[in-house]
Amino acid sequence: MAKKPKKQQSGGTPATVALTAAGVAYALHSYDHDPSHPSYGEEAAEAMGVSPERVFKTLVADVDGTLTVAVVPVAGQLDLKALASAVGGKRAAMADPALAERTTGYVRGGISPLGQRKRLPTVLDASASAHATICISAGRRGLEVELSPADLASLTEAVVAPIGRA
Repeated sequence: MAKKPKKQQSGGTPATVALTAAGVAYALHSYDHDPSHPSYGEEAAEAMGVSPERVFKTLVADVDGTLTVAVVPVAGQLDLKALASAVGGKRAAMADPALAERTTGYVRGGISPLGQRKRLPTVLDASASAHATICISAGRRGLEVELSPADLASLTEAVVAPIGRA
């Protein structure tokens, strides 16, 4: 893990500012985003040379009328039924992308579970616990942050549950 960047670091995002303010150790990874790549998450894993099981995507779903963040490995998919169950809901569907962007303050492909405009209930897939560190979006396309799953769960007050499927 790299040392913590300074708060005023050039190119900082609300996610990195939140991490720095919390005093959490993390490493920042940047790469040149290719707009023609079919998958933001797979592109990040390839560009960083990290296993797709350690790179997690941030998805926004609507669970019984409440926007909810799901953080799952890019190597798999979100199980909407499991997500609903994890937060005590009945039904979940993917949120409207424009609503997700407005609510979080981030653009699709760059939505981070950290530093969102409006803090949303968050569920982290249980598979994250198998890794010392995982990578998540740092708040813009082409920028990832690597941190411990425990720190991510703590900062987002996430429920940890099996919500991903291969």
